[in-house]
Amino acid sequence: MALLLKNGRVFVSGHFETCDVLIEGETIAAVGADLACGNAEVVDCAGKIVVPGLTDMHVHLREPGFEYKETIKTGSMAAARGGFTTVCPMPNLNPVPDSLEHLRRELDIINKDAVIHVLPFAAITVGEKGQKLSDIEDMAPYCIGFSDDGKGVQKGEMMEEAMRRVRACGSFISAHCEDESLLEGGAIHKGEYARLHGMKGISSESETAPIVRDIQLAVKTGCRYHVDHISAKESIEAVRQGKAMGAPVTCEATPHHIALCDMDITEDSGRFKMNPPLRDASDREAIRKGLQDGTIDVIATDHAPHSAEEKARGLEKSAFGTVGSETAFSVCYTTLVLGHVLTLEQLIEKMAVNPARLLGRRAVIAPGEAADLAVFDLERDYVVDPADFLSMGRSTPFEGRTLYGVTELTVCGGRVVYQR
Repeated sequence: MALLLKNGRVFVSGHFETCDVLIEGETIAAVGADLACGNAEVVDCAGKIVVPGLTDMHVHLREPGFEYKETIKTGSMAAARGGFTTVCPMPNLNPVPDSLEHLRRELDIINKDAVIHVLPFAAITVGEKGQKLSDIEDMAPYCIGFSDDGKGVQKGEMMEEAMRRVRACGSFISAHCEDESLLEGGAIHKGEYARLHGMKGISSESETAPIVRDIQLAVKTGCRYHVDHISAKESIEAVRQGKAMGAPVTCEATPHHIALCDMDITEDSGRFKMNPPLRDASDREAIRKGLQDGTIDVIATDHAPHSAEEKARGLEKSAFGTVGSETAFSVCYTTLVLGHVLTLEQLIEKMAVNPARLLGRRAVIAPGEAADLAVFDLERDYVVDPADFLSMGRSTPFEGRTLYGVTELTVCGGRVVYQR
């Protein structure tokens, strides 16, 4: 079955031009003006943008082990609704994918249930416990990279040996940077909101210290090193300096850290609790500047669903995590493009082109390329209603907010996987 997207503003070679896109099978057959195909299903995209499918380098799909929070099927459907055609789930699962046997359990479910490309991370250490390295060499051909996300690797010598072995496999490390000795039992950022409400806070240093350590190790070992969900201005400056000296380091920021700060917390609710926490307004500004100057390479959601009960215990006792797959593009378009921080073209670079490149893939609309595409209506707005989510997770700090940029259509491998 062929599919013809007509009259859209298509992201071609780094800019937008009005044209058509013809899809035949799993690939793009033609891009140009006034295309025709007698047997094609035609979708009129006039007034809408057509972009490469978005890539999310950081999601939690919770399966196997925690299917009451999310499944690979529901999580991939939610991502498709957000315009994503590729997502990379983290390994804090049960069993943890720390051996090929455990990884294959996850891969089998992906092959059966995923509606888009799902490329899993394997664990750096056995059980993500930081004591013994996982079966890195066995798993490397079957995973997109290595991470202990949800926990930081506490021992520098353990991270150094991991980097040596991961580099030898031609893979990379995606690091949750958190020094547990500096956490002090905090639930939110150690800043103004915590002070005003008499709450323990999580310091920025707990994130920055491991980043500084790991950049030095990346230089020493030559391993590609990616910083997850960067949130503090000191961390961003550490990455900026690392890049200036040629370190093989990249990083990501999340939509919630881009849009919000700790003083945007409006109630004692688990929907404002995530790790790393919403930080100071100056950190939010540093993230936006980091996006502008290229220090921050990609935007990733850290989509982290939990049950309603786990998120109903207030700021101090709720589980860490927020969902983001279905709102990510609209949060970033509303905040960054309408807010004159990035151009629309730069946003597509951060959410589609750059993450695909870091994963060794391509996000290009051209003949012969994979037919992974998303269509957005930038003029349409909506009010965020978690009850409407396809994700099993319902906890979002954006509940009730009006956002612009609605997904009209998502095509993955030539198949329509979401249509509004």
